[in-house]
Amino acid sequence: MTAYVMARINIHDRARYARYEAGFMGVFAQFSGTLLSVDETPAVLEGDWSCTRTVLIGFPSPQHAEDWFHSAQYQELAQHRHAAAQSDCVIVKGLDSQ
Repeated sequence: MTAYVMARINIHDRARYARYEAGFMGVFAQFSGTLLSVDETPAVLEGDWSCTRTVLIGFPSPQHAEDWFHSAQYQELAQHRHAAAQSDCVIVKGLDSQ
């Protein structure tokens, strides 16, 4: 079952966040993920979407997503994101194909 990671990010230190961005793809590529969207100006249809960046990534399964997120490599890199931004991040399961 496909899984998606969605992150709402409020960046307050762009220089420090750039350190996270610089290492992201190198770590991400090791876990069979697909970068689907990075958007700083999404079209808000309803409600409040006050984050400065929205990210959507896909994985072959929830386990792949969890393996990536909890890996030592990603957690080391994520320290830059934690210092530079406030984030909300979730894993959502894809629908089974019919």
